[in-house]
Amino acid sequence: MGLRLTSAVAILLGAGLTSNMAAVAETATGPVVVELFTSQSCYSCPPAEEYLGELAEDPRVVALEWHVDYWDNLVYGSAGRWKDPYSDPAFTERQALYNRSIRRTGSVYTPQMIIDGAIEAVGSRRHTVDVAIDDSSVLEKPATVTVSSNGPELLAIQIDGSPERKTSIWLVTYLQAETTDVKRGENHGKQLTNHHIVRKLDKLADWNGGSVSLSVDAPEPGFGCAILVQREPGSPIEGARKCDPVAGS
Repeated sequence: MGLRLTSAVAILLGAGLTSNMAAVAETATGPVVVELFTSQSCYSCPPAEEYLGELAEDPRVVALEWHVDYWDNLVYGSAGRWKDPYSDPAFTERQALYNRSIRRTGSVYTPQMIIDGAIEAVGSRRHTVDVAIDDSSVLEKPATVTVSSNGPELLAIQIDGSPERKTSIWLVTYLQAETTDVKRGENHGKQLTNHHIVRKLDKLADWNGGSVSLSVDAPEPGFGCAILVQREPGSPIEGARKCDPVAGS
């Protein structure tokens, strides 16, 4: 859905990018990854979803919206229940892993934002999240990620750096934006617009450090993608980059 991996992901250790690849500009520290865990069935979530839409336009941020499934069976009086069309139990598990790592508890809540896999906050508390982004944006990460266009249908990914131990390279595919008329549940009668709605997470490769090059298909129309360097779901983010060819970021 959205982004198809090439039949064989090209991994070339020590290889540089070819001269016809327009490398995306990057900072020494790399962008901050902000992950919102939310549900269209959650009454208090729309303000956080609106905020994530604003963060998606911030060049310092890789904004990702993960829709959890534990709201799907909640019956809200006569309005009944609303199954979030983007919910996925794997996304609920990702949130639980973060909470066990950061909060030392298996309990979860929405809306919750996770900043760089290391800090958590209520997703609608803008000041708290803004401070966390500011603090994280000046921290150097073990991995530098560069995304380039390698022709109209391919993206070239370059990873450089020295992680403390073996980590992984992940490809996140997301729907850029979608508006839904919610007919039932806590948000019945509302029209909700979501941004950077995660639809797929693929592990591309393990990485021990040095220079690695990978090639993946460019996103289909209406979709975007991001590269995350992260040992496993629930652990700190060690490097990241958006790879939206339209946004050029």
